[in-house]
Amino acid sequence: MSSPRRAAHWLNATVLGIGLGSLFSDLSHEAITALLPAMLASYGLAAGLLGTVEGVADGLSSVAKLFGGWWTDRLTRRKPLGVGGYAVMTAGAALIASATIWPMVLAGRVLSWIARGLRTPARKALLAEAVTPATYGRAFGFERTMDTLGAIMAPLVAVALLASGWSQRSVLWLAVVPAGVATLAFALGVRETPGHVPNPQPFWPMLRTLPMDFKRLLRAVGLFGMGDFAPSLLTLYAVQALTPAQGVARAATVAVGLYAWRNIVAAGISFPTGWLADRVNKRGLLASGYGAGVAMTGLLASGVTSLPLLAAVFTLAGLNAGMQEVLEDALTAELLPKAARGTGFGMLAAVNGLGDFVSSILVGWLWAAAGSGVAFAAAGIFMLLGMGWAVRLRTHRR
Repeated sequence: MSSPRRAAHWLNATVLGIGLGSLFSDLSHEAITALLPAMLASYGLAAGLLGTVEGVADGLSSVAKLFGGWWTDRLTRRKPLGVGGYAVMTAGAALIASATIWPMVLAGRVLSWIARGLRTPARKALLAEAVTPATYGRAFGFERTMDTLGAIMAPLVAVALLASGWSQRSVLWLAVVPAGVATLAFALGVRETPGHVPNPQPFWPMLRTLPMDFKRLLRAVGLFGMGDFAPSLLTLYAVQALTPAQGVARAATVAVGLYAWRNIVAAGISFPTGWLADRVNKRGLLASGYGAGVAMTGLLASGVTSLPLLAAVFTLAGLNAGMQEVLEDALTAELLPKAARGTGFGMLAAVNGLGDFVSSILVGWLWAAAGSGVAFAAAGIFMLLGMGWAVRLRTHRR
C-alpha cells in the first residue's frame, strides 16, 4: 500500500522532467500548428489539404503508438525510447521549417508524429510508475497543464514575432529550438523505474489479456475520437468566418488569439480535473468533458460567425481538450496492471490517433465538398455516440 509520505511528494524529478519535456515540446509543436493553416493555404485547397496532412500524420502515429506501447513493456529501460522520440520530433520540426512544397510539410509532420507515437507510451508508463494510484489524477493533470502551457505560449509568441516583422519561415525555424530543449529536459530529469521487470509476452496475447473494463473505455474513446478533429481545422474555420468582416490579415491574427484562448482554458482545467478525479467518479467526469466537445460541434455546425460565439466555441474546445486527456490517462493507469501498462497506453493512444485520422480527413473533405456545416455535424454525431458510451461506463466497476 502507498504511504502518505510518498503520496504527498508526487511532484518528483520524473514528474517534473516529463512535465518540462511536454511544455517545451508543445511550445514547438503548437507554434508550427498555429502557422500551418496559412502555410498550406498558399498551396490551395486549404481545408482538404490540411485535413489530409493532419489525418495521415495522426493515422501513422496511431500505428507507432500501438507498437511503441508493446515495445515499452518488453524493455528493461524505457527512458532511451522517450529521449529518442523527442530527438526525432526535433528533426521533423526542422524539416517543416525548411519546406518549400506541401509534401515536405507532410513528411515532417509524419516523422514527428511517428516519433511521438513511439515515445508516448513509454513516457506515460514512467509517469504512472513514478507516483501512487491515489495521485494519478494530479500527476497526469500536472503533465497536461505543462503541455498546454506550451500550447498557450506558442501562438502568442508567434503572433508577436509576426507582428514585429519576423517572417513566417523565421518563426518556424525558431520553433525548432524548444523541441531540442524538450529532449534535454526528458534526458536529464526522468528516472527509470527501479526494479522494472520487462514483459516478454508476444503482441497479440498481450492485447487479449487487457482488462475488460479498459476495453470498454476504449470503445468510448474510439467513438468520440472519430469526431475529434485536429484543432488546426478549428483555427481555419475562425479565419474563414472572420475574414469578410475583418480582412484576411486581421482574421488570421484573431484566429490565432482564439486558439491561444482555447489552450488557456485547457491548461486552466487540466489540474483541477486531475485533482477532482482523485476524489470522485472519473467516468462521470469524462462524459462531461465529452459533452463540451458535443456542444462545440453543435455551434460550429450552426455556422456561427460572430466573435463572441466563436469565443464560446474555442472555450468549449479547451474544456473538452483539458478534461478528456487527463481523464483518459488517469483511467487507463487505474484500470491496467503494471506489466501491461505500456501496451495499454499504446492502445489508448492508437485508438485516439486512429480517431483523429478518420475525423480530420472526414471533416476536411466534407468541408471542401459540402461545406463546414455538414462536416461539423458529422463530427458531432460521433462525439455524441462517444459521450453515450462514457455515460454507460459509470455503471461498471473494476
